[in-house]
Amino acid sequence: MVTKEQILKWLQHFTDEIEKNKDYLTELDAAIGDADHGINMERGFKKVIGQLPTVADKDIGSLLKTVSMTLISSVGGASGPLYGTFFLRASTAVAGKEELNDGDLLAMLQAGLDGVFQRGKAELGDKTMLDVLSRAVAAFQQALSEGKNSIQAMQEAVAAGERGMQDTTPMLAKKGRASYLGERSIGHQDPGATSSYLMLKSLLEVL
Repeated sequence: MVTKEQILKWLQHFTDEIEKNKDYLTELDAAIGDADHGINMERGFKKVIGQLPTVADKDIGSLLKTVSMTLISSVGGASGPLYGTFFLRASTAVAGKEELNDGDLLAMLQAGLDGVFQRGKAELGDKTMLDVLSRAVAAFQQALSEGKNSIQAMQEAVAAGERGMQDTTPMLAKKGRASYLGERSIGHQDPGATSSYLMLKSLLEVL
């Protein structure tokens, strides 16, 4: 079971990871975007951490909804709407729950992924965060279907997500600001894929 306390720790740990990697994320974004991914993400998640004490007594769905609303209102560029949608859909999948079993965790991740697919209108291979999230969720589902527990399944999800992140480097960007560069977007790791990998890795480390 994943407890509400672990979800709160995950959000704190992800915020710490963003802060630690802020310059790296911004550097990745400088090559193919607006050079603000790390800065935007850090600002948004610092605000999230400021909001969480006000809803710490609420259920997991309510916590994730607060994350969503805070990100949508405070993060610029594509990151706010995309991460905001991820957490909003995730919150709906686990509404009213105080703890999550393996199936709930899968439903939360799958709902978040579906939201990003619909909001971003991207496909696999477009060099976006979806190249990490979709592989990770598929690996998580596969591992659970093989009878593995949530920690083992999350280990496989993070490994799949890491491969997805690395695979964005040789891709041609087809979405967002990076797509304007055409061939020049090849050879650079996608910043959104990188922050998505950090999000999943943070969850595994807390579990």
